[in-house]
Amino acid sequence: MSTPAPDLDFIKKNFPEPAPRPVLPLLKGQKALVTGASSGIGKAVAIALGRAGADVVVNYASAPESAEAVAAEIRKSGSQALAIKADVSNEAEVKAMFAEMLQKFGTVDILVNNAGLQKDAAFHEMTLAQWQRVIDVNLTGQFLCSREAICEFKRRGVVQKVSCSAGKIVCISSVHDIIPWAGHVNYAASKGGVALMMKSIAQEVAPLRIRCNSVSPGAIRTPINTAAWSTPEAYASLLTLIPYRRIGEAEEIGRAAVWLASDDSDYVTGATLYVDGGMTLYPGFDTGG
Repeated sequence: MSTPAPDLDFIKKNFPEPAPRPVLPLLKGQKALVTGASSGIGKAVAIALGRAGADVVVNYASAPESAEAVAAEIRKSGSQALAIKADVSNEAEVKAMFAEMLQKFGTVDILVNNAGLQKDAAFHEMTLAQWQRVIDVNLTGQFLCSREAICEFKRRGVVQKVSCSAGKIVCISSVHDIIPWAGHVNYAASKGGVALMMKSIAQEVAPLRIRCNSVSPGAIRTPINTAAWSTPEAYASLLTLIPYRRIGEAEEIGRAAVWLASDDSDYVTGATLYVDGGMTLYPGFDTGG
């Protein structure tokens, strides 16, 4: 069945350009790496970190033009930005990416593990390749990048004039780290893995003044899920899953990541912040069940 064309009048009426918000320089002098930052949530996070004062590496796996455009947007805010290509599931490429970052920026203070993908199929039809690719990128990729970041955090230690933490990791997960998702078993399994990997890392490295947290988005309006919000019928159906009765914007994930990466959240580690409009609140029971 074909997907209905986006209703442009509906989109213009319901999703106006957001009004500018004041940005505090919470991350001034810090160096950040955002994986999968050429589009969608990763793009919004990278730009938010740059506007908050961090110099940012924009990681991408494809579409170099899009990554360079994100880097250019970050530079407009006065921060430095560098686009680096790497497949986060490839250990050699991850090591090379961190080496290039350290050469250009000197260190890394903030890692945002955002890169992720879906390879959807009914479970009985899912191939091993579909399962493995999602696990490799969504889970193993976060492991590889976190390991490299922590090695640098440990080497450098706390630099008080920069941050009261030795380093911060923000794992972008999903509400599907706790909500089952039929037809997307590989994706849900990868995000469930991220949830406990994050907590275990946080427990292990907290004595070193390294913090690790997650942001778990719900329905966020990005180009990849246009079919879910671009017509009145599709949007009405989506809102039955969201008690707050609106879809989220990628910029809201960016603001959450900035807070978790800043010293304003210094006593927060091992936590998952659900930015989901209440999607995890069992909306089917909102009238008493």
